[in-house]
Amino acid sequence: MRLLITGGAGFIGSQIAHRLAHKANYTVSICDRFGQAEDGKWSNLLGLPLADIIAPEGLLAWLESHWRSVDAVLHMGAISSTEVTDVDRLIEQNFRVSRDLWDWCASRQIRLIYASSAAVYGDGAQGFQDENLQGAATLRPLNPYGWSKLLFDHYALAAQGRGASPPAWAGLRFFNVYGPNEGHKGGQASVAWQMLQRARAGQPLQLFRSHRAGIEDGAQARDFVWVGDCVEVIAWLLEAEISAGVLNVGTGTARSYAELAKAVQAATKTQVPIAWIDTPQALRATYQYHTQADISRLRQLGYLRAFTSLEAGLAAYAQAIG
Repeated sequence: MRLLITGGAGFIGSQIAHRLAHKANYTVSICDRFGQAEDGKWSNLLGLPLADIIAPEGLLAWLESHWRSVDAVLHMGAISSTEVTDVDRLIEQNFRVSRDLWDWCASRQIRLIYASSAAVYGDGAQGFQDENLQGAATLRPLNPYGWSKLLFDHYALAAQGRGASPPAWAGLRFFNVYGPNEGHKGGQASVAWQMLQRARAGQPLQLFRSHRAGIEDGAQARDFVWVGDCVEVIAWLLEAEISAGVLNVGTGTARSYAELAKAVQAATKTQVPIAWIDTPQALRATYQYHTQADISRLRQLGYLRAFTSLEAGLAAYAQAIG
C-alpha cells in the first residue's frame, strides 16, 4: 500500500510511519515542515525508508502528479495547539487545507484518514458520543482549535451526505495522546511528557488546583491514550478498508491527574512531590474537567484490541526516553 502522511515528521504522523514504512507491502511518503535542526523534529524519522518528502506548499501539486502512486492519504498535519489565538491561521491550516485534501481525495477516489480531536466536545456537557451528523450540530468547543476541527468534521459529514466523499474515510477524534516523538512540541507536548521530564530532573510534578466546586485538586480527569494504540487503530482501518466516518479514539476510561502523577512516580522510580498551582486565569473558562471517549462505535466496527493502561504506557514511555 502506498501512503502519503501529512504531518509525517510530527508526533502521531512519525509513529504511523515507523509502524508501516518497514512493512514489505507498504511505501511511505511524508509531507511536513522541519524548521531548524536543533528543533529535533527531523530525528523523529531516523531509520525510516521513505519514498519522498514533500513541502506543505507543494502538496496538492505533488498529489496531482503522483496520484496513481497513492492508495491512501493520512492527514495528521495541523496546528495542534489549543492556545493559538490567530483564528484566521487556524481556519487556513485546519479547515481549508483539510477541505482541499478531502475534495482531491474524493475526485481521485483515494482513501483518506484524518486527525480530528476530542476538543470538539467542549466541556463535555453534550457527552462524548461520536454520533456523526446527528450529534455534531450540538457540540460547543471551548477554543478556536476545537472549533476548527469541528468545522471540518461538519464539512466531511455533509459531503458524504451529498455523495462527494473518498471511497473510504475516517476522521479520528483523538483524546489525550501521549508517547515518544512529541518532545519537539515543547510546552504543547502532553502532560505525561512534561511530568516525565520533571521527575527525571528531580523536580516536583505540577498539577492544577481545582477551581470547580465538588471536584478535588487532582481529580480532574482525562482519557489518556498511548500513541501506539492510536497507530494500531489506523493500521487496522487501512487493512480492513473500513469507512468509519467520524470516530472516537481513546481508551474509554478517564483517569485523574492525581493517578497520572502516581503512575509517573512509579514509571521513573522516584518519589518527587506534587506541587499544586492555580490554573491560569486565561485557561479557567475553557478548561476541561473530564474527558472520556465513548468507543462503542469503534468496537461495533470490529476493533477489539485492548488499549494500553496508563501505568503500562507510562512505563514504556519512561523506558523509551531513557
